[in-house]
Amino acid sequence: MMMKSIALAVVLSGAVAQIGVSAESNLAQTNAADDSRTKPVSVPLPKDSMNLRQIPYKIVHETYRPTSGKGSPTQNDALGSPKRNWEIFIMNADGSEHVNLTNTPDIDEMYPHVSPDGTKIVFVADEGRGRRGKVRHVYYMNLDGSNRVHVVANGREPCWSFDGKSIAYLKGEYDRYTTREYATSGLTYYHLDDDWHQPHQNEELHHLYAICWSPDGRWFVGAVQGGMGYSDTIIAFEAFGKRVFDLEQWGVRGCRPDLNADGTRMVWGETDWNLQTGEVDLGAPNARDRVGEPLKSAEPKVTNVHDILRCARQSKVYHVDISPDSKYITFSYGPFSGGQQVGGMAEGWNICVADLDGNWVQITNDGLHNKEPDWVPVKN
Repeated sequence: MMMKSIALAVVLSGAVAQIGVSAESNLAQTNAADDSRTKPVSVPLPKDSMNLRQIPYKIVHETYRPTSGKGSPTQNDALGSPKRNWEIFIMNADGSEHVNLTNTPDIDEMYPHVSPDGTKIVFVADEGRGRRGKVRHVYYMNLDGSNRVHVVANGREPCWSFDGKSIAYLKGEYDRYTTREYATSGLTYYHLDDDWHQPHQNEELHHLYAICWSPDGRWFVGAVQGGMGYSDTIIAFEAFGKRVFDLEQWGVRGCRPDLNADGTRMVWGETDWNLQTGEVDLGAPNARDRVGEPLKSAEPKVTNVHDILRCARQSKVYHVDISPDSKYITFSYGPFSGGQQVGGMAEGWNICVADLDGNWVQITNDGLHNKEPDWVPVKN
């Protein structure tokens, strides 16, 4: 009986050992998979470590700083300090030739997005004073800041169609002014040629922000917070339909997605501290069945999700935008105390450029609330 017990103990010991080895093996595989997705914490490299002058695209961005106005001396506030407001600037990819495009001391212009042909910028502008008197508007203008055209009052987070003939914008959830990024309800198209506002057919689009229209015109990607049955996630939804897909099933978590020029790659912020990328499949456009009837697009998929870069937790990286040639990203970087929302103060934040291998540099250094960079999709 004792020999049987010893034999049984040996068998059980071997089984436990084998289970332990299997568990360790599975854990090692899991850790290896995680390691393939993430990168260690890094800091900006010296500016001359990247050949930024070879990048043929300019960058627009918002910044909060003293403004003189066009042809006027800098105004002072009631305390005699230089008056500050939000303006839209344009610069080369190395930060040179930094030019104010708006120059309006009494209006705050933010959230610039350049049309696919590189000729226009759509943006938001806060006009008026105080919570009850201020209104956020959507405008577009020429790339040099001329010929400003009003689109809508109480509009937010606009973006361009692939042909530059339409603007999609989100309506404010409340009449009263707020900087809360997800305070939106409904999406509307504005068609420039006809001066026509067309509501999206999905009336359930709620608490969206940071939308991006796919180059084939069939999809949007965007972030949603506390709306449409989601807590906080990135979704894809049809531009001219009602289907909505949560991209978390493909390992996409976070906010503020951006698609590249052919809709095959997406970048986004997973947390406050890291930026990610993945390959996107939006399905074949114009697919038809055997009798020639159009087929529904396949469900969007994202694969090969991994980090581009990761910063220390006392800082933030936000507002990532991928370059027209898909070789670089630009983004905002600064102290954790800064506000990433449109109109949020972010002292110490600067604009950065990185390659997709995670090498990155700052291209502004004044820390004047530099945020929301967007590439100009035409070569200098």
